[in-house]
Amino acid sequence: MPIHIRRGWELPESAATPEHLVLGRRKAMLGLGSILAAGTVIHPAGAQDAPSVAAMRNPRFEPGRALTAEREATNYNNYYEFGTSKGVASVAQRLPQRPWTVKLDGMVETPVELGLDDLLKKVSLEERVLRHRCVEAWAMTVPWTGFPMSALLKMATPLASAKYVVFETAADRATMPGLRQSWFPWPYKEGCTIAEAGNELCFMAVGLYGKPVPPQNGGPVRVLFPWKYGFKSGKAITRITFTDQRPVSFWEKLQASEYGFWANVNPQVPHPRWSQARERLLGSGEMVPTQLFNGYADFVASMYTDIKGENLYL
Repeated sequence: MPIHIRRGWELPESAATPEHLVLGRRKAMLGLGSILAAGTVIHPAGAQDAPSVAAMRNPRFEPGRALTAEREATNYNNYYEFGTSKGVASVAQRLPQRPWTVKLDGMVETPVELGLDDLLKKVSLEERVLRHRCVEAWAMTVPWTGFPMSALLKMATPLASAKYVVFETAADRATMPGLRQSWFPWPYKEGCTIAEAGNELCFMAVGLYGKPVPPQNGGPVRVLFPWKYGFKSGKAITRITFTDQRPVSFWEKLQASEYGFWANVNPQVPHPRWSQARERLLGSGEMVPTQLFNGYADFVASMYTDIKGENLYL
């Protein structure tokens, strides 16, 4: 019988309403006083030192949905390093955003370790408006700025024997109080195949709403897999390792029966404890049908046609 580890965010989609979102967010931000006046967005620590993330929008990925309000997207966050509630935005400001180093290592021809700002000088930034879907069945549509993960593959040149990519995220005990929960398998690690990392839709984000990604959303740099459930998109990336061994990610270690390696969105495959057929849009609370691969099947479905005998979804 599988072990069920109770987590603070586990709710059926019917249990959450826009009113609850507002009340929970207000409670979490009471200590901010006038700093978080109505309509104000929290700015990340060190953002004033970060370079501009202004970029032209790539129309190839138009989402077919209205944008989520910035305040909604930046104040409703899953980020266990800072705490198990959704209201971690104020706490996350403690994580410095500069200086920041990203290491590319493992089975590569050219191991690379670069300061983030030096790395950004080597890539071309673009803006993409992308849908994001959480395994909890809430969703948002936001404008990210960044560059394709494929640019990093070209930079490091993985060996032919490398089959997987491991993303390791920051684990700063001085600023991340959630790390005190020692039974979690810190640091947070996530993984994918080389093919998934090289897909044009896989994106390294450094901007959100035309500004640096705030800490609570994974700043200063995070990976995005828009066709997968959001827990696959690691935040505050510090290391990217290429390997021939399939990684076991953070949530897969905790409960593999609910959070698998592939985690591609499929409305027909329910989470063991709730349906994934519909999703709730942040802000409006509107319930809409979930789309296969989160609506990105044309970009990614071909990667999975030859995989047999595995659950490609949850």
